[in-house]
Amino acid sequence: MPYSLAPALPAHRPAMAQLWVESWVKTLPEIDFEARRPWLESHLDDLAAGGALIRVALDGEGAVAGFVVIHPGTGYLDQLAVAPRVWGQGAAEALMDEARRISPALVALDVNQDNPRAVRFYEKMGLTIVAEGENPMSGRRTFRMEWRGGHAAQAPRGP
Repeated sequence: MPYSLAPALPAHRPAMAQLWVESWVKTLPEIDFEARRPWLESHLDDLAAGGALIRVALDGEGAVAGFVVIHPGTGYLDQLAVAPRVWGQGAAEALMDEARRISPALVALDVNQDNPRAVRFYEKMGLTIVAEGENPMSGRRTFRMEWRGGHAAQAPRGP
């Protein structure tokens, strides 16, 4: 399915928050992500105020299929979320391509070690594990993963 990418608008926020909750509930059902929805709203505001760019992937009907938040100065990808209804249909890949376009030298992120689906996805997108850490909110173990531009072997291209 082709997706169009656009800067996130205030009108996109409810759909972004909903798909974020849905994707996390499906991934880690033992955590109450609905209770974290207000945190996400303020976190997105703080990230944007700090210079991060927020892009949405819109499906053919204009519905928000996913979003990515990346800071072009640091290359830190803070959020990448895709609605479960479109998992495996190219939205995450389109959002990663957008992150690499915005930050062509470096994309770095932290991912929960107990989220093997996400770890495999990021590895498929050319990121490598460079360190381990801990999520300050959940206490879960994390991997720091990075993609560095200019390395042809790490820059897979889609069809």
